Parts: sequence; structure tokens; C-alpha cells
Amino acid sequence: MKKIVFSLATCFSMIMAGCGMMGNNGNGGNNGLGNVLNGVLGVLGSESTLGSLADLVIGSVKLTQADLVGTWGYEAPGCAFTSENLLAKAGGAVAAGQVKEKLAPVYNSLGLNAENTNLTFANNGQFSGRIKGIPVGGTYTFDPSTSAVLLDMTLLKLTGYATRTTTGMSFTFESKKLLNFIQLLTSLTGNSTIKTVGDLSKQFEGVRVGFDMRRYQ
Repeated sequence: MKKIVFSLATCFSMIMAGCGMMGNNGNGGNNGLGNVLNGVLGVLGSESTLGSLADLVIGSVKLTQADLVGTWGYEAPGCAFTSENLLAKAGGAVAAGQVKEKLAPVYNSLGLNAENTNLTFANNGQFSGRIKGIPVGGTYTFDPSTSAVLLDMTLLKLTGYATRTTTGMSFTFESKKLLNFIQLLTSLTGNSTIKTVGDLSKQFEGVRVGFDMRRYQ
């Protein structure tokens, strides 16, 4: 299994470099990503590869506000990349797995689970939920062009990004902002493992971290 994952990352990085994708292309970002991922798909011969890698890039799969509406419960740590270039540089699926692996003990130490961490988005632009059992709520706006979700909680505004996963939706944030938000909710508990969230921004350029969530209703 490790060999398969390593091959995926290696092929992806080589194809990105070979196609000259480390800068702008004449067809636009989404077309470039599609061409590169189709190249990876051809090399590896797996129909699931295209979708799984595309889902790691914010904005690669277009969403609408209607896709967000419903109640979402925490399932696992989540991560996404800001561009296909950064995804390639970081090593693709391998980097994503490493990020989630680092986040898991942090989230576990905070006691995050499906029962105490959830979000509900309504049609009228209102949202509510709980993070580690602490109530949150306010209004939200969704920008389909960037997949950005602005959460306005009166005293605090937090911008996240929505991406699809195989089991639901991932809501991710700039790591330092998520770190500050978690620290605020936990009243600066002093848990030394929390800093790992912020440290990820130094290890993986362009990564956004957050929560993979499954729709409950």
C-alpha cells in the first residue's frame, strides 16, 4: 500500500513538472488541473485517482450554497490545498495523509467527536453548531467562485473553504486562524499539542486544515 501511495505522489509530481504546470497556463487553472490529473489517471489506470486528487484542491470542484445546506457532523481531520501547484510540490495524497496523521492526536486530545462537533447551514444564511460542545452560530455567506465560507459570529469572523470528500464535505481554514479559534473556544487550555495545528503551516505551504464532516440531515 505504501508503494502505491508513493508511486502516486511521484507520478503526479513528475507529470506536473513535465507539463510546465509550475506557472500559469493558457487554458486557466481548472483546465490545467484537469489535464495534469488526466495524465496521472493515464499513468496509474485508476478512475478514482482523478476525483480523489481533485478534491484536495480548493475550488477544483464547483459547489453551490445548496450543497452546504444541512447538518454536518465531525468525522475526521481534514485538509485541502490552495492550488494544484502546491499540491504537486507537497507530494499530493502523501502530504494530505501526513497532515491528517499529525492532526488526529491533536483533535483527539481536544476531545472532538461527532457528538460534540457539528455545523448546520440553513437556506436563509444562518448557521449554528458546536465545536467540542461549545455553541457557535451566526450568519454565513458562500462564494461559489472561490468555495469560501465566511462565518460571521458577531464578535468573530472566520473564513473557511468547502471541498467535497468521498463521504461528505471538508471545511478547512488557514492553520493559524484555526489554531486561534480553537484556543479561543478552549480558553487557552495550555494543551501543548494544540500548537501542532499552527506548525503545519510551516511544513506544508498552501495547506488548509479543518474538519472532514458527514451530512446527518
